[in-house]
Amino acid sequence: MTSFAVHPFLTGLGLTAAVTVALFLVSWVVAVRIGRYNIVDVVWGLSFVAIAITSFLWSHGHGVDTWRRALPLALVAAWGGRLAAYIGIRSIGKGEDPRYDAILGNAPNRALRALGIVFVLQAVISWFISLPVQAAMYARSGWSFLAYVGIAVWLIGLFFESVGDAQMNAFRNDPANEGQVMDRGLWRYTRHPNYFGDATVWAGLWLIAAQNWIGALTVASPALMAWFLSFKTGKPLLEKQMARTKPGYADYMERTSGFFPLPPK
Repeated sequence: MTSFAVHPFLTGLGLTAAVTVALFLVSWVVAVRIGRYNIVDVVWGLSFVAIAITSFLWSHGHGVDTWRRALPLALVAAWGGRLAAYIGIRSIGKGEDPRYDAILGNAPNRALRALGIVFVLQAVISWFISLPVQAAMYARSGWSFLAYVGIAVWLIGLFFESVGDAQMNAFRNDPANEGQVMDRGLWRYTRHPNYFGDATVWAGLWLIAAQNWIGALTVASPALMAWFLSFKTGKPLLEKQMARTKPGYADYMERTSGFFPLPPK
């Protein structure tokens, strides 16, 4: 028996792709009916959980230890479930996210445009980013030191993301902070502890998968996640909006690291 269940892994890739696309298509239909496309942000975290569950079930009976498969499932479920719940609760009673208004504009084909450049695109990206988790489900080898390093990195990432979100939520809910820039706690050392944590979580999941050479080949997945957060749809879009609408944010950008936690200038 080889150290990796290659055939089930390849067939599983097609199955998880179908599940991911179906999930985002259903969410698009719901979004069109309620007139809010930002529900895709909730579905984003849940899509990784759906992929992990599908991979866990499909990899059953192919010589992979149950605990070996259960670890990435548990880590993804904890991360994705927390993220979806946080975004869902935060968006209660609010309208459309300005980011999607800016992306979609007021064109008459707004719904179809949202389907292509928001929902289908995010389905493809989430499936690609989840490749390390999928690969980890089919490795028959035992645990190595690299797996424990991956768990430690994942914990660091979850700490930054969850604590950063909690600190920002408490800051926003305090009327005394109206009009102020959040520069306390983890936000004193990085302008985006949640984005840094997100990227670190997926670096840790890749390290767990990298015990096997096929898992190591999925390194482009966490790299893509970090690139999107740092240079594409995460930090740049948010900071462009904040610098325009929040007094003092430009000064905050000058003295605070944009991504990696560093002492303030």
